Amino acid sequence: MQKLSLITAGLVAFSLAASAQKINTDSLSIVSKISEYQLKMAKLQNTVQQTTYNKQDAAIKVQNSADKSSQDANRLNNDPENKQLAKTSDNAASDARADSKAARKANKKLDDLNKEISVLNGKITDQQTRLSVYTGTATPVTTPAMMPVTPAVIPAVPDTTHPA
Repeated sequence: MQKLSLITAGLVAFSLAASAQKINTDSLSIVSKISEYQLKMAKLQNTVQQTTYNKQDAAIKVQNSADKSSQDANRLNNDPENKQLAKTSDNAASDARADSKAARKANKKLDDLNKEISVLNGKITDQQTRLSVYTGTATPVTTPAMMPVTPAVIPAVPDTTHPA
């Protein structure tokens, strides 16, 4: 009888130790994932400012190219037989198209960056909720605040192509 109770007590102690080790391993892997996601998010947040600047710069470049193209088209309109003006106008229009494409790419890159940061923030919150099961805390640990992203402000450029 004593042997049976000792064996039972030993099995209970062994199963508790194995369960505690599993809980510890699971919580460590969750903490590892949280750290990995936070590192990725910090790297992405560090690129937000430069990407925003690139978007603003591209928007200004597009506006300048469009203005130049419009001016060249007006000059060509005044002298339609001038081949040099036709070539200059065509080149300006090509530059405007290329700059417009670059601006769309810069805009998409910033949007994708913000979306990826948002997804990582959701993953971090999810992992912290999972971790709260092991730590016994009711609320997940807070993540570092996301850097606010302000939309590009493009200065108003007067329309010089159409006289008032």
